[in-house]
Amino acid sequence: MSSSISDLSPIAEALADAAAAKSMHYFRTPLDIITKADESPVTLADRAAETAMREILGARVPADGIYGEEHGPERLDADRVWVLDPIDGTRSFITGSPLWGTLIGVLQGGRVALGMIDMPVLKERWIGVAGQGATRDGQPVRVSGCTEVAKARIVTTSPDIFAPADWSAFDRLSRQCAMRRFGGDCYGYAQLAGGTIDLVVETGLQPYDYLGPAGLIEAAGGVITDWQGQPLGLKSDGRVIAAATPELHRQAMAILSA
Repeated sequence: MSSSISDLSPIAEALADAAAAKSMHYFRTPLDIITKADESPVTLADRAAETAMREILGARVPADGIYGEEHGPERLDADRVWVLDPIDGTRSFITGSPLWGTLIGVLQGGRVALGMIDMPVLKERWIGVAGQGATRDGQPVRVSGCTEVAKARIVTTSPDIFAPADWSAFDRLSRQCAMRRFGGDCYGYAQLAGGTIDLVVETGLQPYDYLGPAGLIEAAGGVITDWQGQPLGLKSDGRVIAAATPELHRQAMAILSA
């Protein structure tokens, strides 16, 4: 079993390749859509992609844990856990939008050590490795230097993800920013890592939604926590704030909690 985090990048790439092969086969074709208990849609593509990813992990790192959206947890007491979202943005996927992706996070000792956002339709692969920086298709990327809310570009997936109190907090913050945008699902986190977005604020997320982006953003020099400023993990409450700089993060968090 590989012990070095840098040795895991090829495995993460293999997982993304396998997921893309399954999901792209189904993209923009008629799909059987099932509503899960949390009322989010799941498709044949989601399940096939995660199955393919799990087969690779079973063959290459069988002692590692897995936390996947579609097929549940395995061995979460392992020192290393792979967190998988085969299709983040299922609604985008089933409506033919290209802004869905595959998310892969690696927890090592409970902290995010590697994160990937793979965008199969856009053919962009964003990878961050702790202590080694972040790349898009092999080229280094870094967050912007924005330190002021008044100059920040903020994005979230949709107003529909917020409960009323959380929406009030987000609306208060976002109206103080230079620009706010909606949509994009996981791509907003990639944009933040690449320096074209400065803030992402969301709620109602699951570990497979935020841990892959967290590894990417931290490696790109950004800050990502829950709304109380605590590090993200498997037991976080699903409210996420990601910022380009510590200064911007502190200002945004203060406005959210006002």
